[in-house]
Amino acid sequence: MSDRSILLIITGGVAAFKSLELIRELGRAGVKSRVILTKAAQEFVTPLSVSALSGEKCFTELFDLNDESEMGHIELSRSTDLVVVCPASADIMGKAANGLANDLASTALLATDKQVLYAPAMNVRMWQHPAVQRNVETLRADGAIVLEPDEGVMACGEFGPGRLPEVSRLKEEILFALAPDKSLAGKHIVITAGPTREPIDPVRYISNHSSGRQGYAIAASLRAKGADVTLISGPVSIAPPDGVELVKVETAREMLAASEAALPANAFISVAAVADWRPASESDTKLKLKGGEEPVTMAFAENPDILKAISNHASQRPDLVIGFAAETHELHKHAQGKLARKGCDWIIANDVSGDVMGGENNEVTLFSKSGAEASPRMTKSRIADWIAERIAKALS
Repeated sequence: MSDRSILLIITGGVAAFKSLELIRELGRAGVKSRVILTKAAQEFVTPLSVSALSGEKCFTELFDLNDESEMGHIELSRSTDLVVVCPASADIMGKAANGLANDLASTALLATDKQVLYAPAMNVRMWQHPAVQRNVETLRADGAIVLEPDEGVMACGEFGPGRLPEVSRLKEEILFALAPDKSLAGKHIVITAGPTREPIDPVRYISNHSSGRQGYAIAASLRAKGADVTLISGPVSIAPPDGVELVKVETAREMLAASEAALPANAFISVAAVADWRPASESDTKLKLKGGEEPVTMAFAENPDILKAISNHASQRPDLVIGFAAETHELHKHAQGKLARKGCDWIIANDVSGDVMGGENNEVTLFSKSGAEASPRMTKSRIADWIAERIAKALS
């Protein structure tokens, strides 16, 4: 990354201080930062602190005779590899989405011919406001990358989505955007993600703790490498990656039908945490307690084996079929056994006895007929990149 650079636009908000740490972390990765500070941002961080960390002059004014004669906002916005807006306020995103330019930051965003990445940070009510969401969709439709904010306690005391993502995640997203790789262009990849829900009655169901984060992250990484991605997802609370075809399902049987309908494909990746069993019969009405007079029993039926069905598909088996194994003990033994039973090409196994399900981090081991390869412990987005790189190599 020693030859890469970004134009960092810092807008006003309590989270602006994190941009200073981001400049430092990117510098350690070899990425140079040139910085524009909006007027509001200067209420939280100073041009002097920005310049000290970036080693570059900090730009603040549109109508600065020296800056315009030496460089100009046009060159400033184009002499870079990526434009990053962090934190991205509702104001700057509204201006960019609607083609408005009345200061250096908004003018640079309209003048640039480079990829733009927005890292929003604002009050939860602001983030969820229909006008802000319309602007976000417009920016994404125009080709910008708009990250989903983190959820948590705000500086104002409210709780919900709107927090600036942690610097480690911002750094990963920026480094990934700076290293475009279209090695999967022209490839169609089908991936399943999230849990399934098997209904007991109209109000109850059997499911699990899968958040879908790992599957969604893999879908995003595959799409970033140019693949045409069909994402077949059980019920989750996260937004789908940009540019993928999303197919929503509930049950294992629906997921199998959607997977078969999505074929042919170059690769099939079964990340979803599919329920092994379902109630043998679904009640049309809510089941009632019997006051402890007699034990409650329930008969179960086995769900279809999606991975095995695709691995052994008679006419449209993908070139590469990958299964996932979530284990709590004897990971190598169970993963190798699953590889043999299912007839797939790879099993990617992970230990879920800790905080993996629903958490941000993961580590996996890839099992194939030629051996096993373990990843380091990383965020799920970096694990996704690790997996996508190996898929691209296998399909090349």
